[in-house]
Amino acid sequence: MKKLLLVLLIPIFTSCSCEPEDLARLALSGMETMMGEGFMPSEEIRALGDFQGMSVNLSKSYGEPATIFLKLENGDPVKLGQGRESLARKCAELYLNDFENAKEYEQITVQFFQTDPQNPQNVAMEEYAFQVKDFGLEDS
Repeated sequence: MKKLLLVLLIPIFTSCSCEPEDLARLALSGMETMMGEGFMPSEEIRALGDFQGMSVNLSKSYGEPATIFLKLENGDPVKLGQGRESLARKCAELYLNDFENAKEYEQITVQFFQTDPQNPQNVAMEEYAFQVKDFGLEDS
């Protein structure tokens, strides 16, 4: 039965004239519909540090503060420069202003990850935590 299902699905996926970018946009829009508008980090955040990768993890564990983890990967070292904390704060501010459900969280943690191009197993991480209430989100 599994082989039959696979055989039936292959023509659907191989005959699709959709571009991979269109499929990715569709998946992301579905994710934003579930999680809330602005869940995915904006291109404006990417441009601040020329980040190669961005992701978000939301955590609401009993006994722990509800936290947004904004993971930013392999930024331009020149753009990251010496003002990493102010860059982290700016990224947090942009994210919180875009994410419609930001007020449901107490804390946002911005994580900068840098991978050594010579040895991908070497990873450096810096983390900056901010209180969501300090960003003065307007009530809608």
